[in-house]
Amino acid sequence: MAIVHGTAGRPVLRTDYQRSVAEYWNTEKDPVNLRLGDVDGLYHHHYGIGDYDPAVLEVPAERRDEAIIAEMHRLETAQADVLLDHLGDIMPGDRLLDAGCGRGGTSIMANHRFGCQVDGVSISEQQVEFANARARERGVDHKVKYHLTNMLDTGFETGAMRGAWNNESTMYVDLYELFAEHARQIAPGGRYVTITGCYNDVTGGRSRAVSQIDQHYICNIHSRGEYFKALAANGFVPINVVDLTAATIPYWELREKSSVATGIEGPFLTAYREGSFHYLLIAADRV
Repeated sequence: MAIVHGTAGRPVLRTDYQRSVAEYWNTEKDPVNLRLGDVDGLYHHHYGIGDYDPAVLEVPAERRDEAIIAEMHRLETAQADVLLDHLGDIMPGDRLLDAGCGRGGTSIMANHRFGCQVDGVSISEQQVEFANARARERGVDHKVKYHLTNMLDTGFETGAMRGAWNNESTMYVDLYELFAEHARQIAPGGRYVTITGCYNDVTGGRSRAVSQIDQHYICNIHSRGEYFKALAANGFVPINVVDLTAATIPYWELREKSSVATGIEGPFLTAYREGSFHYLLIAADRV
């Protein structure tokens, strides 16, 4: 099997599992990601938060789905804004890392907000090519760059980053390895933020609905408690923890009514409503 080398010159895919994840995202062309991004050219790979406008369900039938898609995109962009709100004071001379960047929408939003350099990383060649093309189209490719590299071993300089985030990508990696690499890259006093789905330790392991989500995305959802153990083990001190579970349920209810529903909406809604799955934002300082 050919070894894929990334932009840092080091092997990108280290395990059969990583190869299967990369293959999944290299071939993925899900309308739930692409059609939403087509609204304004910001392509996300995460879910949304906030109440949706019920008026979209009253739009005439021939335009209703278009209205629902636009509203879903508004909610997912709102999610990215909340993540960026928690990065703290970022200056134009700073540098940020988008770990598991998908098609790059949050990186472009961060550059637009802070004016700083943003590096996105993914193990998917297709995602990296797509994201770099979008940065060129927007004329920000001198500041926003996407790299084919493994978030567990990026090759970036030690202490180079003022901040870093994972937006729904931590469930593909070992948290201790991930946070060790983030601790190496983030300068002391910098900030790490993640938004993630995690299973509730109190319920005693993965529920049936959480297991269905794992299977759908070939991921390995971690427990809520594991995040805090792994952060502490790598020199991160949480400064904000926000439970976004109630805020994300409307997104899933609207998505269930859309043409881009994939069938996973039911398990997400079940898991959130029964309390076996939480949608958390964790912001932690590198000390």
